[in-house]
Order: sequence, then C-alpha cells, then structure tokens
Amino acid sequence: MTVAEYNLCVENHADGIYRFILKNLRDSDRAQDVVQETFAKLWVKYAEVNFGKAKSYLFTTAYHTMIDMIRKDKHTDEIDTLAAVPSTRDEQYSDLKEVLDEAVNMLPEDQRSVLLLRDYEGYNYKEIEEITGLNESQVKVYIYRARKYLMNYIGSMEKVL
Repeated sequence: MTVAEYNLCVENHADGIYRFILKNLRDSDRAQDVVQETFAKLWVKYAEVNFGKAKSYLFTTAYHTMIDMIRKDKHTDEIDTLAAVPSTRDEQYSDLKEVLDEAVNMLPEDQRSVLLLRDYEGYNYKEIEEITGLNESQVKVYIYRARKYLMNYIGSMEKVL
C-alpha cells in the first residue's frame, strides 16, 4: 500500500469504523481513540497491507482494539449482561429507531458486534468471521440470538406504532 492509498483508506473508511465502534462503546471519545489507534496500527504496517484488503484489515483491527479496551476497563467496571429479557414493551412508542437503538445497546458485546457488522455495515458471514475471530457458526448463532432478542424486546408492531 502506498501513502496515497493509506490516505484514501482514511478518507473512505474512518466514518464507517467510527460509527461501528460508537454503536458498541456508546462513548464518542473512546470511539475516536479506537479509530485513531486503528489507523496508527495501519500506518505502522501500511507497506505489508494490501490496499484491496485494507477495509477488512481496518475493521478487524478496530474490533480487536475495542475488545482490548473493554477488557482493560472490565476489571473496574463490569459490563452489564442481560439477566432478564423483557418479553414485550409495555408502553406505546412511535419512534422505532430509538426503540431499536435502545434494544441493540442492551445486547451482550459479541451479539451486538456481529449484528452491527451484518445488519448495519453489510458484511457477510465470512467477513465477520475474519473480523471477529469467531467461526462462522458462532457468528450465525450470535446474529440469530440478537435478532430473536430484538423481536422479543420490541414485541408486536402495534405496540411500537
């Protein structure tokens, strides 16, 4: 990869990586730190990285950098897991996007990451496998569980609309 191709990668992929990390971390400062560290890692290895595979490399590096950050912070602040899954929403609500964002934020880290990569960023199962280091069947199971949780969380469409 040349320096010009590196700059093109920054221009083309920084926003997508930021959105993906922000959806997971829900902290813009930490998301910016992950994006910056990701591109710093690419800069160190830019001569070794093929430009055609740069997007996959960037998302993989960002994902692992985010996981490392979460693990580092985990000893001080335990990540909330879902103890009880509500079966439906009780109150009526008309903003489906807000309800979905709330539900996605409540997912466990692995499920949220693969769901965002698949449904928000448009990656296929094989690409998600490469990015996360999970095998393809784990990716499919996590996506299935995440979608099932979202369906249960939202409940019937009448309650949302």
